Amino acid sequence: MAYRNGTYVAFHAGGTTDPTKSDIKYYNTMKMWDASKHIEFSLCNSHEKTSSVRDSSKKETLKRSLITRLRNSKQFLLILTKTTKNDTDWVPFEIAYAVDTCELPLILAYPDYDSIMAPAELSDYWSPALKTRIENGSARAIHIPFRKAAVLDALSQFDITNKNYPTNGYGYYTREAHQEWGLV
Repeated sequence: MAYRNGTYVAFHAGGTTDPTKSDIKYYNTMKMWDASKHIEFSLCNSHEKTSSVRDSSKKETLKRSLITRLRNSKQFLLILTKTTKNDTDWVPFEIAYAVDTCELPLILAYPDYDSIMAPAELSDYWSPALKTRIENGSARAIHIPFRKAAVLDALSQFDITNKNYPTNGYGYYTREAHQEWGLV
């Protein structure tokens, strides 16, 4: 059995390695938080997806690497922007494997929002792989704004050891929690 201690972070790379033109900028923000030494969490290098090539042997190597990282993770954080649903390659695979095989809770972080109290209203951000799992109840997900306080709180609470919450795909923090973070 793998030692599951990492946070798997997924995002839509948009087929580019330019950090200003893809959602990797949010992953890089998390790396900066991690580097501050004041925040304790472990990130997995899912950003290697951006260097993916269409050579099938290299795709299989990348796929095996992603599977290993997912198996070693205790939670799955997906950064959701308006373009995430356009990813038809790696993000749907990562979601499916995280939920269906690894049974990881999903932390769904939205950079476009300061507060989230009605997750169903954000379904336009969801790819078919995510939407199906949220709607059929197989995904346990918490929806949060991509803000440092919310991300850190979610990472501290929602992992494979917490089976009590979230119980379905529509979890979210209370208004009071958002107020504590200074977001509403």
